[in-house]
Amino acid sequence: MDNTYLIAAQWMGLALIASLISIRFGVAVALLEIAMGVIGGNALGLHTNVWIDFLATFGSGLLTFLAGAEIDPESLRRHGKAAVSIGLISFLVPFAAAFGFAYFIAGWNLQSAEIAGVSLSTTSVAVVYAVMIESGLSQRDLGKTILAACFVTDLGTVLALGVLFADFNGVLVLFIVATAIALYFMPRWTRWFLVHVPNRVSEPEIKFLFLILFVLGGLATSANSEAVLPAYLVGLAVAGVFVRDRVVVNRLRSIAFSLLTPFYFIKAGLYVSLPAVVAGAGLIGGFLAIKLTAKAIGVWPTSRAFGMPTREANYTTLLMATGLTFGTIAALFGLTNGYIDQAKYTILVTTVILSAVVPTLIATTFFAPRATSPFESAEIDAAEEIDAGPFRRPKAPPETMIRLAGGGPPEDRE
Repeated sequence: MDNTYLIAAQWMGLALIASLISIRFGVAVALLEIAMGVIGGNALGLHTNVWIDFLATFGSGLLTFLAGAEIDPESLRRHGKAAVSIGLISFLVPFAAAFGFAYFIAGWNLQSAEIAGVSLSTTSVAVVYAVMIESGLSQRDLGKTILAACFVTDLGTVLALGVLFADFNGVLVLFIVATAIALYFMPRWTRWFLVHVPNRVSEPEIKFLFLILFVLGGLATSANSEAVLPAYLVGLAVAGVFVRDRVVVNRLRSIAFSLLTPFYFIKAGLYVSLPAVVAGAGLIGGFLAIKLTAKAIGVWPTSRAFGMPTREANYTTLLMATGLTFGTIAALFGLTNGYIDQAKYTILVTTVILSAVVPTLIATTFFAPRATSPFESAEIDAAEEIDAGPFRRPKAPPETMIRLAGGGPPEDRE
């Protein structure tokens, strides 16, 4: 099929079905869109093309930017040690475990094992952010701590990939310099747009943010890096600006979830070939067990050490075990550069996809945090009585708050 509109209709139709099922059963829509991709790729002959690849890539980048923009600086300072500690251990233990399993047990060569270690050490910022938004946790300290820890984990995977395989050249230096300049000036530039041209129909502030993301994404791609990394950093840089002004963030969120992220999550499901899964089921199961076990060994005791109750520690551990964006990126990098073959690529990508689905489903079904948590700081509770701004939790009936925290039917949260 060459008709662009009919191809888009197929993808958006699957996204609509996923949304309706999500509303009916209260399951995270990202997981259902991945499932639609698996069905589309294996039963409907769905495939990607250049414009779908761009929409999916930009969707993941915009989600990553929004995840960074949700991390309020004050909350990050308050729980910075917890986020950094959880994020680091979430990278180091799974990397070592997956590398050791691939090299010593599966018999892969050194470079293939390194790709396996990087791919399976990741945490999916995109999946976690989608869950945080749907569950209402993105505005609570627990959710912001998890998002910050996700960034630390994925920063570790990007640095590991760069140290092990990157080609250091002039373009990479240009990308680093341009990113540093942009991060320094972004708060000032963004604040200027919000003050001088606010609430315009043409949305110049959103166009400005898109311009910066496109420029840095282009430089990152030219430097053999990934566009999602500068997107997250830019989000963090402007997070303080958006603490009081949520209008732009809400508009960007609408663009992302209505148009862009369905292409990203459905495309992720296309990577799962059911015949290949059957052929490599043993290794896929082994890698998945290694990743989940290593995340639990590292993240759970660290979360408990920083005062998280058992339920919240379980929830955090499971979400930190998710993988998608950087995991598939690392696997594709290995395939493109000849470090792994097609069979190993299929095994790794399938494991990454399963790690996006299995722990997320368990976390949202059995360990969704309650409406209030001892991990939430007393300072926030006191501030709510004055003027807490983004920290203020909505005054709603108890049953509504329980659904917000537990990921109840989305129609109850609108």
